[in-house]
Amino acid sequence: MSAALSPGTLYLLPTGLGASSLPDVLPLHVLSIAGRLARFIAENPKSARAFLKQAGYPRPLSEAVITTLDKNTPAEAIPGLLEPLLQGCDVGLLSEAGCPAIADPGALLVRAAHRAGIIVMPLVGPSSILLALMASGLNGQRFAFHGYLPVENAARAGRLRELERRSRQDDATQVFIETPYRNDAMLQALLDSCAPDTLLCVATDLTQPSGQVRTQRIADWRRKPPSIDRRPSVFLVYAGA
Repeated sequence: MSAALSPGTLYLLPTGLGASSLPDVLPLHVLSIAGRLARFIAENPKSARAFLKQAGYPRPLSEAVITTLDKNTPAEAIPGLLEPLLQGCDVGLLSEAGCPAIADPGALLVRAAHRAGIIVMPLVGPSSILLALMASGLNGQRFAFHGYLPVENAARAGRLRELERRSRQDDATQVFIETPYRNDAMLQALLDSCAPDTLLCVATDLTQPSGQVRTQRIADWRRKPPSIDRRPSVFLVYAGA
């Protein structure tokens, strides 16, 4: 009677946040693990192949099996994605940028892996959310991440005022992101909706040569608002003590 197969390991592989050279932002240990895996689950297979190429993947990219897991993947497809792991194969989970399962559909896969008794191994790499919080000078003891806010103007303004009230009440930094081509609209909404003394940090192009992190009062931002159109950015609001 043959012994039951031990499940493989699900490696959570961070990627870069932009066009920077990967050895500058990812440990060699992460690149080494990526290089020995044959199977990957990714939000975007094309981006995943570009990452593997930049990471110095040692085999032809055509040999890498990359399965898609994105926001449109139905929940009933998750067990099928786990099947190679249950058959003993190690698999790498890749986000479009930064850390998998953080503001990323990979969280559903990770939760299912835990239920199935599969080892989940997170690896070190850049998270735009944490990098922005680190560099903001705002409250890093208490904070909340809210993902994307409403797109419609009135709903977005109401949500920003709600987050400002929550920051003041809980003495906590409120963190969120926006689709890059709507960044300027988000910045203007912040300047229109928030109180003059509320602190706003805008962290743009993190880990890139063009990167910039700037924290100041809303009143100061209003004097000379920058254009951050189509540049990946993180927004942090703090109205606490």
